[in-house]
Amino acid sequence: MKGFCRQKENKIRRSSMAHCKTEQDDWLTVYLKYLLFIFNFFFWAGGAAVLAVGVWTLVEKSGYLGVLASSTFTASAYILLFAGSLVMLTGFLGFSAIVREDRGCLSTYFCLLLVIFLVELVAGVLAHVYYQRLSEELKQHLTQTLAEKYGQPGAADITASVDRLQQDFKCCGSNSSADWQFSTFVLSQEAQGRRVPDSCCKTVVPHCGRRLHPSNVYKVEGGCISKLEHFLADHLLLMGAVGIGVACLQICGMVLTCFLHQRLQRHSY
Repeated sequence: MKGFCRQKENKIRRSSMAHCKTEQDDWLTVYLKYLLFIFNFFFWAGGAAVLAVGVWTLVEKSGYLGVLASSTFTASAYILLFAGSLVMLTGFLGFSAIVREDRGCLSTYFCLLLVIFLVELVAGVLAHVYYQRLSEELKQHLTQTLAEKYGQPGAADITASVDRLQQDFKCCGSNSSADWQFSTFVLSQEAQGRRVPDSCCKTVVPHCGRRLHPSNVYKVEGGCISKLEHFLADHLLLMGAVGIGVACLQICGMVLTCFLHQRLQRHSY
């Protein structure tokens, strides 16, 4: 009789321990879901920030990017645009996977996080490479563009880019207004006596480029090269900072997704 009672007590104890362990596993799953949900919210917000930076770069400030020799800067912005859109779509998938506790959706979510991480890595590498050669490219290409292509037939886009560049940054010439002295535009009949383009003027009116006095024309030390270089460097640093921030979030998200997937898989057995 005593042996029977002892066996019954052991059975109840084991059942109680198993029940406690199941409850503990359930709470761990709930905690993981909440953590992943919070991560996914910040991840989605980060995607919106990446998308906003890409759109702002291409729409608001692309008017004078035509003067750049390579398309690396623009390509980096397009990659961020693509990554930001994909992040936001992936965020919606993540919310769905967490609420439904769907292991298939979680697997897809993890794969998309990995793809986005690799895309942002490529954008970061491109931005870093371009940052290293930015100054040299501007010195070589911008001076040549202003001297040989401004105001020429078939170069309307470049002319518009240079005009906007000089007006936005309040500068004149690649290094100074003297850069226009022997330019193809100034030496042509189309210049009509202008010594610099009208976009060099502080107040733009027709033929204002005939007068080179500092009260009329921008005389900025370093010219447009230093201004554009500073602008592009700031944008590259901003793109890199946003990309790195979202990439760090993704690593946390991938780890949490793996843990939650493992917990759900254990519960299904």
